[in-house]
Parts: sequence; structure tokens; C-alpha cells
Amino acid sequence: MKKLNFLLIGCGRISKNHVAAAAENAGLMELVAVCDLIEERAQEKADSLQEKTGKRPAVYTDYKKALEELAIDCCSIATESGYHAEIALDCLRRGKHVLVEKPMALSTHDAQLMIQEANSRGLKLGVCHQNRFNAPIQELHRAVEDNRFGKLVNGTARILWNRSMPYYEQAPWRGTWAQDGGTLMNQCIHNIDLLQWNLGGEPETIMAMTGNYLRDIEAEDFGAILIRFKNGAVGMVEGTACVYPKNLEETLSVFGETGAAVIGGLAVNRVQTWNFSQPAEQDERVAALAGTDPADVYGHGHNALYADYIRAIQTGTQPLVSGTEGIKALKIILAAYKSQKTGQAVRFDDLEFSTLDMNDSDVRYHSEEAAQ
Repeated sequence: MKKLNFLLIGCGRISKNHVAAAAENAGLMELVAVCDLIEERAQEKADSLQEKTGKRPAVYTDYKKALEELAIDCCSIATESGYHAEIALDCLRRGKHVLVEKPMALSTHDAQLMIQEANSRGLKLGVCHQNRFNAPIQELHRAVEDNRFGKLVNGTARILWNRSMPYYEQAPWRGTWAQDGGTLMNQCIHNIDLLQWNLGGEPETIMAMTGNYLRDIEAEDFGAILIRFKNGAVGMVEGTACVYPKNLEETLSVFGETGAAVIGGLAVNRVQTWNFSQPAEQDERVAALAGTDPADVYGHGHNALYADYIRAIQTGTQPLVSGTEGIKALKIILAAYKSQKTGQAVRFDDLEFSTLDMNDSDVRYHSEEAAQ
């Protein structure tokens, strides 16, 4: 089966993981071009791939020119979040498969349109929620599917991180409603995806309280979310960019009638609790997991995510994190934003919302006493 030709659009912070995944999956794909508005960034990624594989991709500053000049099968999009939907829709309409970084879009309308375009054209839309491929997370989900937890009761996603002002100042799009959202959308969306995936995958109602406390940005730097799932389970999210002085933890917990599991570590990669009423074969595999931390919070999941995505194209199946899956965490966060704005619980299925429906005052807390 022939290799698929990829174009990487966007060579910022996360792009190194895409380059590493291209090298790891060199038998299945070829990264034939890299593109960034800042040519130096694209050159750096071309250098990196050449060092890893001996092959140097072409360098572009205009992805449309690359699509016109090269035979591209798939576009990987790793630009600022606010451009994800626009570029993805353009690539889909040109007949290209699309793998897009999280969040897939910043509005329910754009995300749904991306899914519709891909489906109507017989193309594969994938979303980079790479932590689903972490070995402990795969074992956790297998335990859920095997009903080892019995009746699911609750789960918690905790993302207790630090993002200081230099982080936002070096990339002014971060923390804006037009291009990003706040800590829930940027830092917490991966663990929110894992929470919903392991608590049934069908949210019903969302309530949230968010706020901007310490960072000079438009959006929230702290958020708490309650999620009622259609199976009755309750998910809780605690996400912050304000932990002093550095990242503390990212933890996913799932609790049920006959099981309890907690996965922590730098990138939800360490098994901290694994208790079930009945033993199973997978328990030996879980005990054998080394649980070493990756070099950074991005982990190594992009390698497996790319392999899964390519396999879906080759076999005509859906990737593990298809557009239909990728939209779920996005909708939970947009529902949380709407709940913060309105002070009301928000129904998941009926949601139509965008980060652009928010404004600075929505996340500035003013107590009744202060107002008097």
C-alpha cells in the first residue's frame, strides 16, 4: 500500500510532535512539505525531519501554494486554534483528508460543518486527542468496556497547571476569545476528552463556574465544570493555569460500583490506583507498565494517533478520534462557557455556541458586596 503524502500547516509549539510522528511512521507516510507564515519556523521543522529520516520536506509560507504544487493526500493542521476550522474546511473542499490539532474549532457551527464536509466527500477528519493512546488510558478504557466498574458513579479530571504571563506574551493569540479561549479550552481539553470517553461518551447537562483571577488575558484562567451523563454518571473538571509555582498534576479518576482507577503523572501516563472487585488478565499488564513520564506534557501519543489515522484512511474505517469524537470535548467546554455566561445549566445536545459569544466581563467575578 502506497505511502500517504502529508502537508504540515503550522510549525509552532506542538509541531515537533507531528514531525516526530512522521518520522516514527515513515513506513506509512511521507511528510512532503511543512508550512508556516514565519519561514524560519518551517525551516527548523524541515531540518528536524531531515535529521530524523534523511529526507527534507519542501518549505512553504502559503499552504494553498503547496496544495497547488504538490500531490498531497492529507493535511495536518497545527496553527493557532482560531484558524483550525477555516483551513480544515478549505483543505476538505480541495479533496484532502484532514488531521487537526485540538480544539478542532472554536464554535459548534464550524465543528459540525467540518464533520459534514468530510462525510459528504468521503474524507477522513481526525482530531489530535493523543492521550487516548497512552497505555494506561487504553487499559482504563478497556476496563470500562469490559464493565469492570459495574455501574459508573463519577469521574474527575484535574488539570492543575501553571501558565505564567510570559507564556501568553510570547504568543498574543493565547487566552483570546477569537483565537483560543482560556485554560479550559487550551490546557484542559485533552483530559476533558478522556473523562467523557470513559464515563459513557454521552453528556446530557453541563454546569460551570469559571473566572479570570491572575492572568492578564481575555478568557478564564480557572474553571470548574459539572457534567451529567445520560447514563447517570457525573463528571467533574477542575482546571487552572494558576498553580504556584509550576505544574502540579494532571489526573483522571473513574469510580464505579466495583472498581476505582486513577491515572496521573505528567501527561496522564502513570497508574496511581487500580482496584477492582474481580481480578482480570489486564491487571498483570497494568502492573507491568513502567509509568515513566515523557519529556513534556504532550507525551508520545501523536505517534500512535498518526498510525491509527492512516490505518483508517487505508481501510475505509473511522479513526479512534474522528471529528464526531473530537467535537464532544469541544462542546463540553463551549457549554461550560455558556453556563458561566448565563448562570444556567446547559443541555449538551441542543448547544449552539462559540467562544466569540463570550466577552471579558463574563469571566470577571464581582461579588454582591463589592457591587454595593
